[in-house]
Amino acid sequence: MSGLLALLDDVAAIAKIAAASVDDVVGQAAKAGSKVAGVVIDDAAVTPKYVTGFEPKRELPIIWKITRGSLFNKMIVLLPALLLLNAFAPWIITPLLMLGGAYLCFEGAEKVFHWLFPHGDKHVEKDMSVGDPLHLEETRVKGAIKTDFILSAEIMTIILSNIEAPNFWFEAATLAFAGVAVTILVYGTVALIVKMDDIGVWLAANGMTGITRSVGTGLVKGMPVLLKLLTVIGTAAMLWVGGSIIIHGLDVLGFPWLYDTIHDIAVAVAGGAGEAAGTIEWSVTALLDGIFGIVLGMLLIPVVTRVIGPLSEKVTGQKAADH
Repeated sequence: MSGLLALLDDVAAIAKIAAASVDDVVGQAAKAGSKVAGVVIDDAAVTPKYVTGFEPKRELPIIWKITRGSLFNKMIVLLPALLLLNAFAPWIITPLLMLGGAYLCFEGAEKVFHWLFPHGDKHVEKDMSVGDPLHLEETRVKGAIKTDFILSAEIMTIILSNIEAPNFWFEAATLAFAGVAVTILVYGTVALIVKMDDIGVWLAANGMTGITRSVGTGLVKGMPVLLKLLTVIGTAAMLWVGGSIIIHGLDVLGFPWLYDTIHDIAVAVAGGAGEAAGTIEWSVTALLDGIFGIVLGMLLIPVVTRVIGPLSEKVTGQKAADH
Protein backbone atom coordinates (compact mmCIF):
# COMPACT_ATOMS: atom_id res chain seq x y z
CA MET A 1 0.00 0.00 0.00
CA SER A 2 2.80 2.37 0.90
CA GLY A 3 4.34 1.76 -2.54
CA LEU A 4 1.03 2.61 -4.22
CA LEU A 5 0.69 5.81 -2.18
CA ALA A 6 4.24 6.78 -3.07
CA LEU A 7 3.47 6.19 -6.76
CA LEU A 8 0.33 8.33 -6.50
CA ASP A 9 2.38 11.08 -4.85
CA ASP A 10 4.86 10.92 -7.73
CA VAL A 11 2.05 11.06 -10.28
CA ALA A 12 0.52 14.04 -8.49
CA ALA A 13 3.89 15.80 -8.44
CA ILE A 14 4.39 15.16 -12.16
CA ALA A 15 0.87 16.45 -12.85
CA LYS A 16 1.62 19.64 -10.93
CA ILE A 17 4.83 20.16 -12.90
CA ALA A 18 2.98 19.52 -16.16
CA ALA A 19 0.22 21.95 -15.19
CA ALA A 20 2.80 24.57 -14.29
CA SER A 21 4.53 24.01 -17.63
CA VAL A 22 1.23 24.49 -19.47
CA ASP A 23 0.65 27.71 -17.53
CA ASP A 24 4.18 28.86 -18.46
CA VAL A 25 3.60 28.05 -22.13
CA VAL A 26 0.31 29.97 -22.15
CA GLY A 27 1.86 32.89 -20.28
CA GLN A 28 4.87 33.08 -22.58
CA ALA A 29 2.63 32.76 -25.65
CA ALA A 30 0.40 35.60 -24.45
CA LYS A 31 3.40 37.80 -23.69
CA ALA A 32 5.04 37.11 -27.05
CA GLY A 33 1.74 37.31 -28.95
CA SER A 34 1.08 40.81 -27.65
CA LYS A 35 4.08 42.02 -29.66
CA VAL A 36 2.40 41.22 -32.99
CA ALA A 37 -0.67 43.40 -32.52
CA GLY A 38 0.09 45.58 -35.53
CA VAL A 39 0.44 42.67 -37.94
CA VAL A 40 -2.65 40.92 -36.52
CA ILE A 41 -4.83 44.04 -36.90
CA ASP A 42 -3.68 44.50 -40.48
CA ASP A 43 -4.28 40.83 -41.26
CA ALA A 44 -7.80 41.03 -39.86
CA ALA A 45 -8.48 44.25 -41.77
CA VAL A 46 -7.16 42.97 -45.12
CA THR A 47 -8.61 39.43 -45.26
CA PRO A 48 -12.33 40.37 -45.67
CA LYS A 49 -11.56 41.66 -49.18
CA TYR A 50 -10.94 38.09 -50.32
CA VAL A 51 -14.62 37.19 -49.90
CA THR A 52 -15.96 40.34 -51.52
CA GLY A 53 -18.26 39.58 -54.44
CA PHE A 54 -19.20 36.03 -53.44
CA GLU A 55 -22.56 34.67 -52.35
CA PRO A 56 -23.01 34.84 -48.55
CA LYS A 57 -23.09 31.02 -48.32
CA ARG A 58 -19.53 30.85 -49.72
CA GLU A 59 -18.01 33.41 -47.33
CA LEU A 60 -17.38 31.14 -44.33
CA PRO A 61 -16.11 28.20 -46.45
CA ILE A 62 -13.61 30.55 -48.10
CA ILE A 63 -12.44 31.87 -44.74
CA TRP A 64 -12.06 28.28 -43.49
CA LYS A 65 -9.88 27.43 -46.53
CA ILE A 66 -7.68 30.45 -45.81
CA THR A 67 -7.51 29.50 -42.12
CA ARG A 68 -6.33 25.98 -42.98
CA GLY A 69 -3.71 27.47 -45.31
CA SER A 70 -2.58 29.82 -42.55
CA LEU A 71 -2.21 26.96 -40.06
CA PHE A 72 -0.22 24.99 -42.66
CA ASN A 73 2.03 28.01 -43.21
CA LYS A 74 2.68 28.42 -39.50
CA MET A 75 2.78 24.86 -38.17
CA ILE A 76 4.21 22.83 -41.07
CA VAL A 77 6.51 25.29 -42.81
CA LEU A 78 7.47 28.18 -40.54
CA LEU A 79 7.54 26.52 -37.10
CA PRO A 80 10.22 23.90 -37.85
CA ALA A 81 12.19 26.27 -40.09
CA LEU A 82 12.36 29.02 -37.46
CA LEU A 83 13.17 26.59 -34.64
CA LEU A 84 16.05 25.12 -36.66
CA LEU A 85 17.37 28.56 -37.52
CA ASN A 86 17.11 29.67 -33.91
CA ALA A 87 18.93 26.53 -32.74
CA PHE A 88 21.75 26.48 -35.31
CA ALA A 89 21.94 30.02 -36.68
CA PRO A 90 20.40 32.36 -34.06
CA TRP A 91 22.30 35.31 -35.52
CA ILE A 92 19.96 35.26 -38.52
CA ILE A 93 16.80 35.96 -36.49
CA THR A 94 17.48 39.71 -36.17
CA PRO A 95 18.10 40.19 -39.94
CA LEU A 96 14.95 38.18 -40.67
CA LEU A 97 12.99 40.39 -38.29
CA MET A 98 14.39 43.48 -39.98
CA LEU A 99 13.49 42.10 -43.41
CA GLY A 100 9.94 41.54 -42.20
CA GLY A 101 9.92 45.00 -40.61
CA ALA A 102 10.93 46.52 -43.94
CA TYR A 103 8.06 44.66 -45.60
CA LEU A 104 5.63 46.06 -43.03
CA CYS A 105 6.93 49.57 -43.66
CA PHE A 106 6.51 49.08 -47.41
CA GLU A 107 2.95 47.73 -47.02
CA GLY A 108 1.95 50.54 -44.68
CA ALA A 109 3.49 53.26 -46.85
CA GLU A 110 1.88 51.80 -49.96
CA LYS A 111 -1.55 52.08 -48.32
CA VAL A 112 -0.85 55.71 -47.36
CA PHE A 113 0.38 56.46 -50.88
CA HIS A 114 -2.80 54.93 -52.32
CA TRP A 115 -4.93 57.10 -50.01
CA LEU A 116 -3.03 60.25 -51.01
CA PHE A 117 -2.94 59.41 -54.72
CA PRO A 118 -5.86 57.06 -55.52
CA HIS A 119 -5.24 54.84 -58.52
CA GLY A 120 -6.50 51.63 -60.05
CA ASP A 121 -4.71 48.31 -59.81
CA LYS A 122 -4.51 46.26 -63.01
CA HIS A 123 -4.05 43.02 -61.02
CA VAL A 124 -7.23 43.65 -59.04
CA GLU A 125 -9.14 44.59 -62.21
CA LYS A 126 -7.96 41.37 -63.88
CA ASP A 127 -9.03 39.40 -60.81
CA MET A 128 -12.51 40.94 -60.87
CA SER A 129 -12.89 40.14 -64.58
CA VAL A 130 -12.75 36.38 -63.93
CA GLY A 131 -16.12 34.99 -64.97
CA ASP A 132 -16.04 31.55 -63.36
CA PRO A 133 -16.97 31.88 -59.65
CA LEU A 134 -15.17 28.62 -58.76
CA HIS A 135 -11.98 29.73 -60.48
CA LEU A 136 -12.26 33.16 -58.86
CA GLU A 137 -12.64 31.52 -55.45
CA GLU A 138 -9.54 29.37 -56.01
CA THR A 139 -7.59 32.42 -57.18
CA ARG A 140 -8.67 34.49 -54.18
CA VAL A 141 -7.85 31.71 -51.69
CA LYS A 142 -4.39 31.17 -53.20
CA GLY A 143 -3.72 34.90 -53.10
CA ALA A 144 -4.86 35.13 -49.48
CA ILE A 145 -2.66 32.20 -48.42
CA LYS A 146 0.37 33.71 -50.16
CA THR A 147 -0.21 37.01 -48.38
CA ASP A 148 -0.78 35.15 -45.12
CA PHE A 149 2.58 33.37 -45.50
CA ILE A 150 4.45 36.67 -45.44
CA LEU A 151 2.46 38.01 -42.50
CA SER A 152 2.69 34.65 -40.68
CA ALA A 153 6.46 34.60 -41.13
CA GLU A 154 6.68 38.01 -39.50
CA ILE A 155 4.26 37.04 -36.72
CA MET A 156 6.08 33.81 -35.91
CA THR A 157 9.51 35.46 -36.01
CA ILE A 158 8.39 38.25 -33.67
CA ILE A 159 6.85 35.72 -31.28
CA LEU A 160 10.00 33.56 -31.32
CA SER A 161 12.23 36.54 -30.59
CA ASN A 162 10.16 37.33 -27.48
CA ILE A 163 10.02 33.82 -25.98
CA GLU A 164 12.13 33.21 -22.89
CA ALA A 165 12.45 29.44 -23.14
CA PRO A 166 14.47 27.18 -20.81
CA ASN A 167 14.69 24.47 -23.48
CA PHE A 168 13.90 23.60 -27.09
CA TRP A 169 10.61 21.79 -26.41
CA PHE A 170 9.23 24.62 -24.26
CA GLU A 171 10.15 27.05 -27.04
CA ALA A 172 8.46 24.85 -29.66
CA ALA A 173 5.30 24.40 -27.58
CA THR A 174 5.04 28.13 -26.88
CA LEU A 175 5.58 29.09 -30.52
CA ALA A 176 3.02 26.53 -31.68
CA PHE A 177 0.43 27.61 -29.11
CA ALA A 178 0.89 31.30 -29.91
CA GLY A 179 0.75 30.62 -33.67
CA VAL A 180 -2.52 28.69 -33.42
CA ALA A 181 -4.01 31.25 -31.02
CA VAL A 182 -3.16 34.16 -33.33
CA THR A 183 -4.63 32.30 -36.32
CA ILE A 184 -7.88 31.59 -34.47
CA LEU A 185 -8.03 35.22 -33.30
CA VAL A 186 -7.45 36.66 -36.77
CA TYR A 187 -9.75 34.45 -38.81
CA GLY A 188 -12.39 34.17 -36.10
CA THR A 189 -12.52 37.97 -36.11
CA VAL A 190 -12.61 38.00 -39.91
CA ALA A 191 -15.52 35.54 -39.97
CA LEU A 192 -17.41 37.70 -37.46
CA ILE A 193 -16.73 40.87 -39.46
CA VAL A 194 -17.76 39.28 -42.76
CA LYS A 195 -21.05 37.93 -41.37
CA MET A 196 -21.87 40.94 -39.21
CA ASP A 197 -23.75 42.71 -41.99
CA ASP A 198 -25.82 39.55 -42.61
CA ILE A 199 -26.61 39.43 -38.89
CA GLY A 200 -27.60 43.09 -39.08
CA VAL A 201 -29.88 42.50 -42.07
CA TRP A 202 -31.57 39.61 -40.25
CA LEU A 203 -32.06 41.63 -37.07
CA ALA A 204 -33.39 44.62 -39.02
CA ALA A 205 -35.96 42.42 -40.76
CA ASN A 206 -36.86 39.99 -37.95
CA GLY A 207 -36.14 41.82 -34.71
CA MET A 208 -38.82 41.37 -32.07
CA THR A 209 -38.51 44.95 -30.84
CA GLY A 210 -37.67 48.33 -32.26
CA ILE A 211 -34.37 48.27 -30.38
CA THR A 212 -33.17 45.03 -31.99
CA ARG A 213 -34.23 46.25 -35.42
CA SER A 214 -32.34 49.49 -34.82
CA VAL A 215 -29.28 47.51 -33.73
CA GLY A 216 -29.52 45.52 -36.96
CA THR A 217 -29.72 48.67 -39.05
CA GLY A 218 -26.81 50.13 -37.10
CA LEU A 219 -24.68 47.04 -37.82
CA VAL A 220 -25.37 47.24 -41.55
CA LYS A 221 -24.50 50.94 -41.68
CA GLY A 222 -21.60 50.67 -39.26
CA MET A 223 -19.61 47.81 -40.86
CA PRO A 224 -18.09 49.91 -43.70
CA VAL A 225 -16.99 52.46 -41.09
CA LEU A 226 -15.52 49.72 -38.91
CA LEU A 227 -13.58 48.23 -41.82
CA LYS A 228 -12.16 51.65 -42.73
CA LEU A 229 -11.23 52.25 -39.08
CA LEU A 230 -9.53 48.86 -38.87
CA THR A 231 -7.59 49.64 -42.04
CA VAL A 232 -6.37 52.96 -40.63
CA ILE A 233 -5.41 51.43 -37.28
CA GLY A 234 -3.77 48.46 -38.97
CA THR A 235 -1.74 50.71 -41.28
CA ALA A 236 -0.57 52.91 -38.41
CA ALA A 237 0.33 49.82 -36.38
CA MET A 238 2.26 48.33 -39.32
CA LEU A 239 4.34 51.49 -39.70
CA TRP A 240 4.98 51.67 -35.96
CA VAL A 241 5.85 47.98 -35.59
CA GLY A 242 7.92 47.89 -38.79
CA GLY A 243 9.85 51.02 -37.88
CA SER A 244 10.40 49.80 -34.33
CA ILE A 245 11.74 46.44 -35.56
CA ILE A 246 14.24 48.10 -37.91
CA ILE A 247 15.43 50.59 -35.29
CA HIS A 248 15.80 47.94 -32.59
CA GLY A 249 17.53 45.62 -35.06
CA LEU A 250 20.08 48.29 -35.96
CA ASP A 251 20.79 48.70 -32.24
CA VAL A 252 21.29 44.94 -31.80
CA LEU A 253 23.62 44.83 -34.83
CA GLY A 254 25.82 47.57 -33.37
CA PHE A 255 24.32 50.73 -34.88
CA PRO A 256 22.58 52.31 -31.86
CA TRP A 257 22.49 55.96 -32.95
CA LEU A 258 18.89 56.07 -34.15
CA TYR A 259 17.59 53.97 -31.25
CA ASP A 260 19.42 56.12 -28.69
CA THR A 261 18.33 59.38 -30.35
CA ILE A 262 14.65 58.43 -30.31
CA HIS A 263 14.96 57.24 -26.71
CA ASP A 264 16.60 60.50 -25.64
CA ILE A 265 13.92 62.60 -27.39
CA ALA A 266 11.12 60.57 -25.79
CA VAL A 267 12.67 60.89 -22.32
CA ALA A 268 13.16 64.65 -22.79
CA VAL A 269 9.53 65.16 -23.91
CA ALA A 270 8.22 63.06 -21.01
CA GLY A 271 10.39 64.81 -18.45
CA GLY A 272 8.41 66.43 -15.64
CA ALA A 273 5.14 64.71 -16.66
CA GLY A 274 4.91 62.87 -13.34
CA GLU A 275 2.81 59.72 -13.42
CA ALA A 276 2.08 60.21 -17.13
CA ALA A 277 5.78 60.17 -18.03
CA GLY A 278 5.80 56.49 -18.97
CA THR A 279 2.78 56.84 -21.25
CA ILE A 280 4.14 59.97 -22.91
CA GLU A 281 7.57 58.39 -23.42
CA TRP A 282 5.99 55.31 -25.04
CA SER A 283 3.72 57.47 -27.24
CA VAL A 284 6.58 59.66 -28.47
CA THR A 285 8.72 56.59 -29.17
CA ALA A 286 5.87 54.95 -31.11
CA LEU A 287 5.25 58.17 -33.08
CA LEU A 288 8.91 58.54 -34.06
CA ASP A 289 9.16 54.83 -34.91
CA GLY A 290 6.09 55.26 -37.13
CA ILE A 291 7.55 58.34 -38.85
CA PHE A 292 10.72 56.42 -39.56
CA GLY A 293 8.58 53.53 -40.82
CA ILE A 294 6.63 55.62 -43.32
CA VAL A 295 9.78 57.37 -44.61
CA LEU A 296 11.52 54.03 -45.12
CA GLY A 297 8.37 52.56 -46.66
CA MET A 298 8.03 55.40 -49.16
CA LEU A 299 11.66 54.90 -50.19
CA LEU A 300 11.00 51.18 -50.65
CA ILE A 301 7.93 51.61 -52.89
CA PRO A 302 9.87 52.26 -56.14
CA VAL A 303 12.44 49.60 -55.21
CA VAL A 304 9.76 46.93 -54.68
CA THR A 305 7.43 47.89 -57.53
CA ARG A 306 10.09 48.57 -60.19
CA VAL A 307 12.89 46.19 -59.25
CA ILE A 308 11.92 43.40 -56.85
CA GLY A 309 8.37 42.92 -58.20
CA PRO A 310 9.30 42.54 -61.90
CA LEU A 311 12.28 40.35 -60.97
CA SER A 312 10.02 38.09 -58.88
CA GLU A 313 7.55 37.82 -61.78
CA LYS A 314 10.33 36.76 -64.15
CA VAL A 315 11.66 34.15 -61.71
CA THR A 316 8.28 32.66 -60.73
CA GLY A 317 6.41 33.33 -63.97
CA GLN A 318 3.49 34.67 -61.90
CA LYS A 319 2.17 38.06 -60.89
CA ALA A 320 2.98 38.99 -57.34
CA ALA A 321 -0.02 38.54 -55.07
CA ASP A 322 -1.78 41.81 -54.45
CA HIS A 323 -2.18 42.75 -50.83
